[in-house]
Amino acid sequence: MANVLLLTACAVLMLSGVDSCLIPSSVYVIVPNTLQPGSPIFTVQFSHCDTKSTRLTSSDPSFTVTSSGVIETSESVSVSPAGRTFSVRARDSSGPESEMVVHLVRRATFKKQKSSGFLRRFKRRWSPPPFNILENTPELQPRRIDTVVSDSEARYNVYYTMSGPGVDLPPLGVFSLDTSGTLFVNTQVDREVYPQFKLRVRAFDKVTNQETDDPLDITIEVDDVNDNAPTFTNQLQYTVLEQSVVGAVVGKVNAADIDQAGTLHTKIRYSLKTGLDRFAIHPETGVITTTTNTLDREVKDQHLAVVEIRDMDGAGSGLFNTGTATITVGDINDNPPTFTKTSYAASITENEMEKLILRIPIEDKDLIATPNWISKFVITKGNENGNFRIDTDPKTNEGLLYVSKPLDYEQTPNVKLNIMARNDAELAGTTAQWATVPVNVTVINVDEGPQFSAPTIRLNVKENTPNGSLIGTYTALDPETKSSAGIIYFKTLDPASWINVDRNNGELRVANTIDRESDFVQGGIYNITVRAVDATAKTGTGTVIIVVEDVNDNVPTLPSRELVLCTKEGELGSIRVTAEDRDQAPFSSPFSFSLPSGHDGKWSITKLNDTSATLKQTKDLPTGKYLVPVDIKDLQGSGKMQTATVRICSCKNNECIANPNSVSLGPMGILAMLLPLFLLLLLGLLLGIFCMTKLEKKEIEDIGDSGGILLKSNTESPGEEVDSSLITVPYAVADSVVKGSVKGPGLNSGWIANNGSGTFGPKTTNGNGMYNYDVVTSDLSRFGSGQYNQFDYAGNNEGLDNRYLTQDSSLLHNWQTNGLYLNKKLTFFGTEDDGRYAEDVAHPYGYEGSGSPAGSVGCCSDIGDDNNLDFLNGLGPKFKTLGEVSRKK
Repeated sequence: MANVLLLTACAVLMLSGVDSCLIPSSVYVIVPNTLQPGSPIFTVQFSHCDTKSTRLTSSDPSFTVTSSGVIETSESVSVSPAGRTFSVRARDSSGPESEMVVHLVRRATFKKQKSSGFLRRFKRRWSPPPFNILENTPELQPRRIDTVVSDSEARYNVYYTMSGPGVDLPPLGVFSLDTSGTLFVNTQVDREVYPQFKLRVRAFDKVTNQETDDPLDITIEVDDVNDNAPTFTNQLQYTVLEQSVVGAVVGKVNAADIDQAGTLHTKIRYSLKTGLDRFAIHPETGVITTTTNTLDREVKDQHLAVVEIRDMDGAGSGLFNTGTATITVGDINDNPPTFTKTSYAASITENEMEKLILRIPIEDKDLIATPNWISKFVITKGNENGNFRIDTDPKTNEGLLYVSKPLDYEQTPNVKLNIMARNDAELAGTTAQWATVPVNVTVINVDEGPQFSAPTIRLNVKENTPNGSLIGTYTALDPETKSSAGIIYFKTLDPASWINVDRNNGELRVANTIDRESDFVQGGIYNITVRAVDATAKTGTGTVIIVVEDVNDNVPTLPSRELVLCTKEGELGSIRVTAEDRDQAPFSSPFSFSLPSGHDGKWSITKLNDTSATLKQTKDLPTGKYLVPVDIKDLQGSGKMQTATVRICSCKNNECIANPNSVSLGPMGILAMLLPLFLLLLLGLLLGIFCMTKLEKKEIEDIGDSGGILLKSNTESPGEEVDSSLITVPYAVADSVVKGSVKGPGLNSGWIANNGSGTFGPKTTNGNGMYNYDVVTSDLSRFGSGQYNQFDYAGNNEGLDNRYLTQDSSLLHNWQTNGLYLNKKLTFFGTEDDGRYAEDVAHPYGYEGSGSPAGSVGCCSDIGDDNNLDFLNGLGPKFKTLGEVSRKK
């Protein structure tokens, strides 16, 4: 059996009121290098343990513990030079578990050295064992510790010196050494501050002051006294759940003692001074456990217990401290929420939604604002249609009952709900169940608008159904009377205007051709919205979903783009032809492709897939564009002849390239072509500048008696009544712009002259309320060449269209005649400065009331010799009227 050395043993004591199974806390066992299976290691000594119920277990599976406490090896075990450590735990039915740490120490082995046959002499080294002093011993005068002696004293007269901490290093002056080698301690030492001193002693010859021996290092150990009580190292704050079982761990008290470790001075024992009715503490580990399962947070949520920690393993002479442990009782969900009433009632007006109709208060004794207190409400009965929802008020924890979908009084005048209240957390530690409460909801009736038989209906309609065809009926009823009398129907949405709704009976008939391929149809569906209105102007709305069924009303077609066939040396080219059909199956693909009978034999066609065919040359063809007729039919045999445009050319990257023999212009060639154009533009610019600077405006001197020359007048005043029938086509010319004003109908933007090519452009309105027209004349034989912009016609904003002109041929004749004359007159004014006797330029005048019987005035009224101005002397009433209007006031 291995030699066993107990280095540390645990004194077995019993605390008052606590019966625990105790074993030593640790043992050191010296063992050989290798242990065979079944080798006994150590016998556990335990106290206050029930031998029948005590269980001893090992943390290392290589060792087992018998019921009598013998630790044995279960297999071959090797112990390393560093040793091996494992734990043995003991527990009986009376209390907490105890643990013992087993340290296996490998036995040292010695080898006998062989003699070399020679004696070797080594210098003897004097090395005394450590000196010991007791801490905190009051030193009234230096106290002798011991004497240091060197072997060199036999040959020399020596003296000694000493150095190190405690002598010439801090703390200074603790130790001293006289010249004879006597060591003294001069003051008390605290072991917890300086547990050890290492000093160096030297021996010198008193004559030569030379060292006579090697320096000697000595150690002074400061022995411990129990001068420090243990202290708590953690806050004594613990939490344990209510209704915890007996023996549930509450927490661990941690304590420390700064006296010398491994001695009774630091062996702490724990005990409770109060709170023993609910809690216990392990005397060695300091673990606090419960001794009852009746802790109830709702009764008392916090307990206080005084804990004592005492060194010297709890001996009466040991030093101690006490502290108060605060043990908070944690909450479990052992109280379900309860309702404050046995039933609730609420009311809601029909057709209302998203409205709060009831607050349901509850009570819960569990900890506020925790999952054990926060309520969740569930409608367990009566909400099969989803008309209600219930939420939780996060502040008050009340249930909030809402109407989420409208209720119909005519269908459901009353609703009975059952509502259950529960928590986020499940119930624990109680046999209670979640509570439920009945809620009676009354629906209040209101006068409603008509309701359609269904919110939406689906009707299948074939496209191209003849107009006027009845496709269905969509009617509504008054919810109160259950009758459709007095209800009329209107469309509110019909994007393509395909459907008519009979306002009296709700019949739906085709109004325009229904086309499934229209952009208004999405996925074969076309929607219209119908509104029903009763006698009190209340309305209801419904949707008609029209499923447009396809008919074979489209034939396969070829894209209009040009097909490119790239030539290859020595090969006949081919190209893919793909057809499209807007219809759906079975009125679409697969297509059949063929060439018409009697074709020119240059091409052949072969079907490639359901929608494509291969068009191939049957003989060599020169490059160019070819129109190839192809007969394409859909699956139902419907189709027509299509033309495929094929261009045969040399290609690069599948695109036709230019003729390689063509010549392209370089940058200099392009510049040479643009230079004449630039010179031409420059010439035109110079000519325009010359024309603008040459012509000058000449003033005509007003000499009173003009002798028949028209007088300049820019003053307008009310004139005499003018007969509007005498004014045929009013106009005036100013600054190369033709203008005029008339009273009565103006020219319509659609007027096209029936004699000549004059056209009138779009009509606009300028700032003074006059209509503007762009007029372009291109008949050079009758009107000359020129463009007249912005014809302004003031009047009653009515257009004069070509039908009016056709009925009044004289009006058109006068207009053409005056245009020709104006053209000649303008040419004359621009070429003969000296012969221009008056600034006979037309000015625009606003409408001034009724016309004058004198009719039109001015030299431009009649056609005459351009150089003969004698007609000005015989103008008669016309000239008189113009003079009165133009006379300066």
